[in-house]
Amino acid sequence: MKVLLRSDVDGLGRTGDIVEVARGYARNYLVPHGLAIEAIAGITAQADAMQRKREMQSVAERADAEIVAGRIADLVLHITAKASDEGRLFGSVGAAEVAGALAIQAGLEIDRSHVLGETVKDVGLHQFTIQVHPEVAVSVGVEVEPAD
Repeated sequence: MKVLLRSDVDGLGRTGDIVEVARGYARNYLVPHGLAIEAIAGITAQADAMQRKREMQSVAERADAEIVAGRIADLVLHITAKASDEGRLFGSVGAAEVAGALAIQAGLEIDRSHVLGETVKDVGLHQFTIQVHPEVAVSVGVEVEPAD
């Protein structure tokens, strides 16, 4: 059975896509939950309108992401952590700490799943990649300093 998706469905498609699904899946889940409608004649115009709207939103989101990336491109975050005299940390600095430092020092709320990079166990300057948008990523310096 062909259905027009009214919203994004994981593993199936995005808003405005016309997809083939099992009749029971459409009748018992997609249609009752408002996720899809049956693709009958004349529905393609509605599908085209949904796809145009999605493309315009995508362009706007990418433009916003590039503005954010420009704000944090040359940023060096400073994080203090307990460390030994040799410069080894007693813990580690990872995505959660970088996201927290980004929120405090740059005023930018980024989910920690968008911070890419290995956890750091040494004092010094390290690089992390921030995925602001699926198509926009920016590298940020993180200076890990020993706590007094």
